[in-house]
Amino acid sequence: MNLRDEIHDYWTNRASGYSEYNQQEMADARRSMWKGKLLELLKGQFPGREASEIRILDVGTGPGFFAILLAEAGYQVTAVDYTEEMLKEAGQNAGSLAKQIRWMVGDAQNLELEDGQFDAVVTRNVTWNLPDPAKAYGEWYRVLKNDGVLFNFDADWYGHLFDEKKRAAYEADRKRVEEEQLEDYYGSTDNDKMEEIARQVPLSRLRRPQWDIEAMREAGFRHVECDEEVWREVWTEEEIVNNASTPVFLLSGIK
Repeated sequence: MNLRDEIHDYWTNRASGYSEYNQQEMADARRSMWKGKLLELLKGQFPGREASEIRILDVGTGPGFFAILLAEAGYQVTAVDYTEEMLKEAGQNAGSLAKQIRWMVGDAQNLELEDGQFDAVVTRNVTWNLPDPAKAYGEWYRVLKNDGVLFNFDADWYGHLFDEKKRAAYEADRKRVEEEQLEDYYGSTDNDKMEEIARQVPLSRLRRPQWDIEAMREAGFRHVECDEEVWREVWTEEEIVNNASTPVFLLSGIK
């Protein structure tokens, strides 16, 4: 089985469990935290424009978290995911909003979409998991309109597999989670299988977000920036304890 098939099968099998996690996010403070951040970014980028005029592509939508929040706010949303099962979960999670969202099965690295369609591309926890992230950045650039924007939330989730200092910090996170009697997010996944995939994808070995900044510039993005403190705005205390050594960052750039 090749790597792409392994990734497809993993997320197909995890669709239900990941959907439950997204449902928890929808039911607690994370819903308003993430929605507030997304709207702040989009309104800052498109001042004076109505949400209904703005076309957004949600790449790697998974169970639909970003797509649902953005559709609620009135944006035109196209949501793409690599697995059919994730899109089934997303449609169910969206409820009555599902009809307002365009759902597509597709590869983040090879989008079956025409050039220059979207005002914004958004994505969360996707880039690290791609066999060819540089190609993905090129695709996201391609489908944006001129002056369109990319907002990419990600983290160095599995750098600890190749770096002893990161491994020690990761183990310290696991210990603290146990001491504080919190849910260990890594315990709710097929961690052995996920690590097997993470060892094969390139970004586990590379310095992030520095690599991404250069890859975005090479893809053609202008005004490339990285907010390495965005986790403070979108994570609960439990998430901060679980992931202290792998803080989420926000990469942005303009076409």
